[in-house]
Amino acid sequence: MMNQDPIQITKPAGARIAAIVPAFNEERTIRGAIRFIRDNLPEIDQIVVVNDGSSDRTADIVREEYGVDLVDLAVNQGKGGALRAGLEATDAEIILLLDADLVGLTRGHVADLLAPVLDGRAKTTMGIFTEGRFMTDLAQKVAPQLSGQRAILRDLLQGAPIDDARYGVEVAINRHLEELGVPIHEVELPNVSQVVKEEKYGVVQGFKKRVNMYYEVFKTLLTGK
Repeated sequence: MMNQDPIQITKPAGARIAAIVPAFNEERTIRGAIRFIRDNLPEIDQIVVVNDGSSDRTADIVREEYGVDLVDLAVNQGKGGALRAGLEATDAEIILLLDADLVGLTRGHVADLLAPVLDGRAKTTMGIFTEGRFMTDLAQKVAPQLSGQRAILRDLLQGAPIDDARYGVEVAINRHLEELGVPIHEVELPNVSQVVKEEKYGVVQGFKKRVNMYYEVFKTLLTGK
């Protein structure tokens, strides 16, 4: 049943919005991500889930249970490559980027992300977690540029060098926007967080993946690649 939330999301005439959800081994969370968009955001014209070479049932769940567009990558490309593949699967003018493992996201949060782009106040927005879980709030205080929750005009994302950025994709997008002189409109997302890597993979493997993530982020910061 659709959430009867009165919050309005007003699109310009003829404009289309596509939600791109990159997913790597998200069989535990992908159902919730798709249901949230489908049931609460009828203004979204297309849902594109990019299975980034998962070794679990992520792709099967999307393919068998949901009538959304699935881009099924045989080999893991990293988040940057996944976003590029998702972008190529839609011609929508406005792109909503959402991670597959969000906790506490509401229609109101997405409306706040989309509104500045839809009404012309901004060309791109970036969501910042607040008042959520300690680890995710702390991570975004230290490095807010890592937020993957965004609304952005297609042509801006199309030109960003994201293909090989992997975990550094958000840094690559931000740098591209800075070079173009396009400001990022920051939007607070109170009570939103994510399932952290230590929960997904266990403490040891999760910590290793976290270290690798920050390595790739700082590599992108230092080298631009």
